[in-house]
Amino acid sequence: MTTPSALIKVMSDAVRKAARGLTRDFGEVAELQVSKKGPADYVSAADIKSEQVMFEALAAARPGYGFLGEERGLIPGTDKTHTWIVDPLDGTTNFLHAIPHFAITVALEREGQVVAGVTYNPITNEHFWTEKGRGAFLNDKRIRVAARRELGETVLATGIPFMGVPGHATFLKELHQIANRVSGVRRFGSAALDLAYVAAGRFDGYWERGPSKWDVAAGTLLVTEAGGMVSDADGGADPLNNHSILASNAELHPLILQKLRAAA
Repeated sequence: MTTPSALIKVMSDAVRKAARGLTRDFGEVAELQVSKKGPADYVSAADIKSEQVMFEALAAARPGYGFLGEERGLIPGTDKTHTWIVDPLDGTTNFLHAIPHFAITVALEREGQVVAGVTYNPITNEHFWTEKGRGAFLNDKRIRVAARRELGETVLATGIPFMGVPGHATFLKELHQIANRVSGVRRFGSAALDLAYVAAGRFDGYWERGPSKWDVAAGTLLVTEAGGMVSDADGGADPLNNHSILASNAELHPLILQKLRAAA
């Protein structure tokens, strides 16, 4: 077992602090769903509160680091070499519908490179963490990407453009290329957890167009440290800034990429 570093402890403490509020609010959302009172305001408040907790905890532990969050955008720090990248509630629609599949995710970017990441589902108490050069872990166990090599044996995850977001036609073309060549395609609604599941070997791969940097920053490092490959959905080397992603093991990656390119 690898002992988490001081940096990972700082990140893990922050997500667990935020998780306490989200877990409490999740119970309230479930009640609101049943009573039909409309939980949208609760979700908005939960997002903002979770990010505020993360911001305060990380700022106290590492004063001067920059902060990039889904709710407040980029707040530059006095230390220009370090930036926290935070999604305080990834899987908001699941949360809104009282589906217990969502996560708090945080990565640390150092001089433009992600060097550490934590993704935590407070409902299942699954704590995924990684640090560059040290491997990827689920709670206290090392994880690795799945070893399958044939597309026909795989289960892949994806993201579907939702209402008001472009890209539906492209997605349907890609799905047509892939769905009849694999054992299954899943859409679980949290990019951060999709990547964590690839790192843990639960999914054989994941692709999506349109995710934001905070959705996938921690997950990209989880997958690579678990022995996998990550690119953008067109094979490019900068998925965080190109807003598309493909993650899998080294054998499957070119096979999936070939099908995505065939859909173009």
